[in-house]
Amino acid sequence: MNFVMMKSTTLRWIMLSITIIIALIIVSQLYWLKRVYTLEEQQFSTGVVKSIRGLFEDVKIADNPAFQVKQIVEVIDQNTYLVKLDSIPNKDSLYYHLSNEFEDFDVWTDCNVGVFSSRKSAFLYEFYLSTAASRYPQNGNVTLLPVNKTYDYLLLNFPHRNKYIIHEMLFWIVTAIVLLLVLIGLSVSLIYLYKQKFLNELQRDFVNNFTHEFKTPLAVMKIASDVLTQPSITTQPGRLLKYGTVIKEQTEHLQNQVERLLKTASGDNKDIIVNKEPCKLNEVIEHAIDQLEPLIKDKNADVHFTPNENDPLVMADKVHLQLVIINLIENALKYSDGAPYIAIDVQHEANNFYAVSVKDKGIGIEEKNFKYLFKKFYRVPTGNIHQVNGFGLGLNFVKKIVDAHDGKIVLKSVPGVGTEFKILLPEK
Repeated sequence: MNFVMMKSTTLRWIMLSITIIIALIIVSQLYWLKRVYTLEEQQFSTGVVKSIRGLFEDVKIADNPAFQVKQIVEVIDQNTYLVKLDSIPNKDSLYYHLSNEFEDFDVWTDCNVGVFSSRKSAFLYEFYLSTAASRYPQNGNVTLLPVNKTYDYLLLNFPHRNKYIIHEMLFWIVTAIVLLLVLIGLSVSLIYLYKQKFLNELQRDFVNNFTHEFKTPLAVMKIASDVLTQPSITTQPGRLLKYGTVIKEQTEHLQNQVERLLKTASGDNKDIIVNKEPCKLNEVIEHAIDQLEPLIKDKNADVHFTPNENDPLVMADKVHLQLVIINLIENALKYSDGAPYIAIDVQHEANNFYAVSVKDKGIGIEEKNFKYLFKKFYRVPTGNIHQVNGFGLGLNFVKKIVDAHDGKIVLKSVPGVGTEFKILLPEK
């Protein structure tokens, strides 16, 4: 089916494009979130440094308050700041002024505070400073690790700094998540709508093929029946036999097509049930050729079967296996120009398999179509989609039967040279 491959390719490109777009948006969102996080970090550090500068003005802790803050403030890690002290401040005074400075410069997360004495090599006191916006309970037990310095210092540790910054970014994070969900929702909707459109076109094309496949036999049967209803037909036994045979053949053709549709429909709902029994491969192939004898003659085809001299046996469902051979021969007849030539043989393969090869000298199949060939309703593009009768069900049915027999299908084809289907079946 020509449009199936085209639509499948288009759908894949659409899905790939959507995936790339979503990936790019995710990467850009992550980049901007990282940038916002970095800016929040800088803003937090700036607020802490300004609070320390204000603390110098509130409490006498430096002999020279005009001395640059950055020269007496050391960042130990991203959560810890160390401030050199010339004199030890009062605990209550430090708690009060430091709390006010944090509020003035928008430092709204909790802090562990400690004042270290180099003379005693220990913290003189430690306390937990909670801000008005802190979301954590008061912590009475504060244990700070001392930093090896030769001078007195004030240590500020912000245990929930990262959580605080992420909380400050909450608007950006929520916005990014909502945007991502909207994009995913739109993508899913687009893919769903496109698939629905694809299925509608598939259904329409199937109806067209169905109409074309049934229209010609019905028209022939109507013409033949009109002839048979003529009063003079009883005196013309030759014509009577001819048109009676035409109706019989067309009826059998329609019956076969209906059976294929029903078998395919039943195969969609459950696995094909096969009743395996010992079957002679040579015999199965000969019966299949016999059933197609009228069509072979009509096509002026040369079907050459080389029986295996060992008369091999396989465990198979004879009826279903015969349908497989019939389908492969029918395809070879359909897709051949002029008088078709078909070669069939049976060979013993490695790993205890017998191979039934059906080889033609037809128009061949391009390699790009191989992966679609066994899909339901797919028909190899041959210019006009209706120039070769069929629903695109035969090879799909063949694949299901072969799978049910634990077999394999090997395809070789060269456009303009021919095609070979090789069915591998386990030997008895």
